[in-house]
Amino acid sequence: MSLIKGRLKRDFFLQDVLEVARQLPGRYLVRENRGRVERYMILEVEAYRGEEDQACHARRGPTPRTKVMYRSGGLLYIYLIYGIHWMLNIVTGEEHHPQALLIRGLDKVRGPGRLTRALGIDDSFNGEDLGLSERIWVEDHGAATGRIITRPREGIDYAGEPWKDKPWRFILEQ
Repeated sequence: MSLIKGRLKRDFFLQDVLEVARQLPGRYLVRENRGRVERYMILEVEAYRGEEDQACHARRGPTPRTKVMYRSGGLLYIYLIYGIHWMLNIVTGEEHHPQALLIRGLDKVRGPGRLTRALGIDDSFNGEDLGLSERIWVEDHGAATGRIITRPREGIDYAGEPWKDKPWRFILEQ
């Protein structure tokens, strides 16, 4: 598995979403923007796991919006919420098994809408390959200090039980 120092390779993202979610906090989201490279430690992610997950966008099957989720892991899934905030998600798992992680918090900015605004991420990033991109990728810089805790996902009461209470939000407690 590609958990060596430096850019994470595609095979890391081919794992099940819950495995990636446990390992991603403490890694770094890297953004190259106008010649500047900035690194942000990932502190919080939220997992969405397939058509059976009633909180997942793929619950109704493939649509033009969710088609990237049906591709193999390591791609970005970007969508607009409330008509104003872009959401940054990383597709995980094997092709035809839609899974994704919402990036909820970074060390320098908290909140999924705030972080995409701060990083200049919009729909032009949808489908971007983290293994090949020259403007965004994920790096591993060794073990992060702190422990990973889990909590229920936020804002998904519509999904009902058992989905709204799944402890699929992973947070690096520092």
